[in-house]
Parts: sequence; C-alpha cells; structure tokens
Amino acid sequence: MWTFSSIMNLGRPPKEVAFQTALGRMLCGKAEDVLRLRFTRRLAGKFQLIFTSPPFPLNNKKRYGNKTGEDYLEWLAEFAPLLVEYLAPRGSIVIELGNAWERGSPTMSTLAVEALLEFKRRGELHLCQEFVWHNPARLPTPAQWVNVERIRVKDSFTRLWWMSPTERPKADNRKVLQEYSDAMRQLLRTRRYNAGRRPSEHSVGATSFFKDHGGSIPSNVIAVANTDSKSCYHSYCREHEIELLT
Repeated sequence: MWTFSSIMNLGRPPKEVAFQTALGRMLCGKAEDVLRLRFTRRLAGKFQLIFTSPPFPLNNKKRYGNKTGEDYLEWLAEFAPLLVEYLAPRGSIVIELGNAWERGSPTMSTLAVEALLEFKRRGELHLCQEFVWHNPARLPTPAQWVNVERIRVKDSFTRLWWMSPTERPKADNRKVLQEYSDAMRQLLRTRRYNAGRRPSEHSVGATSFFKDHGGSIPSNVIAVANTDSKSCYHSYCREHEIELLT
C-alpha cells in the first residue's frame, strides 16, 4: 500500500525511501515533487483513496513551513488535478482542513473554505460528504481570545472533506457499522417502538426498525481525543528518534 501523507511541505527533495516494509514504501519530500517523479507516475490511476492532512492556513509560521493568504489557496489548489490523476475510476480524495482566524482579530477567516472550493473546482470534483472531527482534548485556542480576553470558546474541531471525480465513488457504510446501543438491542428483542409521523414530518413505519443489520450507521461527526501516546506509531518514532511535529 502506498500513502501520500501530510509531508506536503517539509522542504526536502525526494532523494530516498524514508521507510519501507513488505507492504510498501514511504517517500519523504515535497509532495508536489514526489507526485511528478517517473518512479511514482507508474501508480497513476491505481488509488481508491488519497487521504491527506496538509498544513492548515495558519497565521503563524510553523517549522514545517506553511503558506498564508492567497499563496496558500493557490498552493493547495494546484494539487487537485495532480492528485486526481492518481485515482482509480471510483476513487476518493479526503482532505482534513482546520479553521483559521484573521490576524490580530477575534474573527474567523474563510480561507480554508475558499481553498477547499478552489481545490474542488480545479479538480472537477464532487463533494460527497463533509465530516467533522471533534477533539474534546484539544487545547483552548486561539489563546488570546479564549484564555486572555475570554470572548470566544475554544476551537475543537476540524473538517474532513470527502471528494471524488464521480458522484458514486467506491463506498459501503456496512463496512463501518457501530455496535447497537442498549436501547436498540432492546427494541430488536421486544419489537416495540414509537412509530408514526414526527414533528419533522418524517414518517416512521411500524416495522422499519425490526431488521437486525449487525450494527448502527455512524454519523459524520467523529469524536476522538488524540491523547494516545502509546500507539505503534508513537513508539516507532521514539525508538528511531523521529521528532513529531504538531
């Protein structure tokens, strides 16, 4: 399996394989350069999923290098047609983008959304669905407006945008079912629930929920705290003295 991960702007030329196993290899370098290598071009049209978390459009510069303003919009949008070339006919692109704030102001920037829309336009992509990753353990930021002046609440989510060149990319929500709740398991046992028309004008049939599908369909809100420091990934990085940039 090949992965183009969030190494889009590390600033190192694609000279060598950074990591490899029997399952595949990871190349380290600027993604815009790696994607144009003859070595990687032979993989065009083979990916069902390209998942990436590029640098966010932040006001403050990070060590890994991040662009701002129109430079960021143009930089991200240029990836769209390039990534599309690597997709299989029913493949998907998923991009995680965080929120941005206007410099020196307690107001939010729309740059992330503008960049997403330009990316979608240049890649001639369909927006299949929006996901929200809520991180309840996220630090209270932006610090000036949340902690100092206390005029905003903390920003604790990012968006994951699922896009594809086709309206019907390869997908099956039966592959990601969650365990039924106690209430749902009881409903399946008793075969009793409150059917009928709801105030929202949805009509719930008298037998609509009798079939056991093996689990419930998850929502597009993912609530997971990134507090795990003992994962295989973290352990590998510590053992090989790889610094984690956050």
